[in-house]
Amino acid sequence: MDPNWFALWTRSRHEKQVRDQLLKKSVEVFLPTIGKWSHWKDRKKKIDWPLFPGYVFARFIPDERIGVLKVDGVVQIISNNGMLSSIPDQEIESIRTLVESELAFDPVPLIKEGDMVKVTHGPLRGVVGRLVRKGAHARLVLSVDLIGQAVAVEVDASDVKPY
Repeated sequence: MDPNWFALWTRSRHEKQVRDQLLKKSVEVFLPTIGKWSHWKDRKKKIDWPLFPGYVFARFIPDERIGVLKVDGVVQIISNNGMLSSIPDQEIESIRTLVESELAFDPVPLIKEGDMVKVTHGPLRGVVGRLVRKGAHARLVLSVDLIGQAVAVEVDASDVKPY
């Protein structure tokens, strides 16, 4: 049986410790990071932060999951209805390629058309609606369900987050 990639949910701020412990157990692990500036009273420094806070990716055979779960800081292996959910190699390699490139990137929430979203910036800040079109400009529908009426507005896609 070939090993698969799995997402491990970790305790808050334990991603690097989990990565290091898994490496000591010879488990292939991937912790994508992004450089962010941290500020203190006397200095500022660029620090590598997890791209996906609370998650580490590990490649192992499902039969070896007990050893992975025993690692200090691992809360659980992400599953669906009690069955371990593997991640396609292509998804991990795509993230790895991006992280290793010189391109600028930022994490964004995964929002799909039809999802309820909240506007975070601009004159509509705080407004909640349904995303009906995604692109550079998101089309947001605000509705009054009781009377079966709605109005649509376009907002900058970077100004909405999942609700």
